[in-house]
Amino acid sequence: MSNILALAHKEIRSYFASPIAYIVIGFFALVYGYFYVVMLQYFVRASMQGGRMGMGAPSMNINQDMLRPVVQNLTVVMLFLLPMITMRTYSEEKRSGTIELLLTSPLTDMQIIVGKFLGAMTLYGAMLAITIPHMALLFVYGRPEWKPIASSYLGLLLMGGCFISLGLFISSLTKNQIVAAAITFATFLMLWVISWIGSFSGGTMNDVLSYLSIIEHLEDFTKGVIDTSHLIYYLSFITLGLFLTAKSVDSERWRG
Repeated sequence: MSNILALAHKEIRSYFASPIAYIVIGFFALVYGYFYVVMLQYFVRASMQGGRMGMGAPSMNINQDMLRPVVQNLTVVMLFLLPMITMRTYSEEKRSGTIELLLTSPLTDMQIIVGKFLGAMTLYGAMLAITIPHMALLFVYGRPEWKPIASSYLGLLLMGGCFISLGLFISSLTKNQIVAAAITFATFLMLWVISWIGSFSGGTMNDVLSYLSIIEHLEDFTKGVIDTSHLIYYLSFITLGLFLTAKSVDSERWRG
């Protein structure tokens, strides 16, 4: 475990030693702040209009009418930012030639993979941590329900874990970071829109493609519902991504 944590710490330092972490976190904070302010203004205006028309405050729910759209918009931002986090994990090691040192070190392939995964997840967690003060502000001036917020964060972490595990695998296939980022983004986008393709098919095909869609499983989390089928999907996806990465790294070791 100490080897994994040491490698994860190395990955985190490498992110902040380059502009990547600052660009990703800064851009995420800017875009999230914009979505937050826009949806908050919409919620306040709609609440005031409802009050003037005699409908009263109960007609608006801050969790469903404000926070849920904000979370859904964040998932779109992830399509662009998470490839920037994962593109360098293995591609940079191959380009600089340090992959040989890493593979000949007293570390197993799985320790290397899990260490890199935890390092990327830590940076992703730092991105999400920026949103916590905004959520806390709502509790100061309003009365949102905390359970849907907590489940939404859990869903975002799991979905981010899926993207990162897949991004690690794609990064392990090429030496070029730009190629890794482009393929990762295209794959993320395919997993995003696959349910739209299924909607034109209908029947069993629609059900299968909807289940494969990574965004469909987040919907219940934003409602405060934690379904075991969604947990199984996300955890299985993360495991598959790490397994494919392990196979790719193992083949690299044999080729070396």
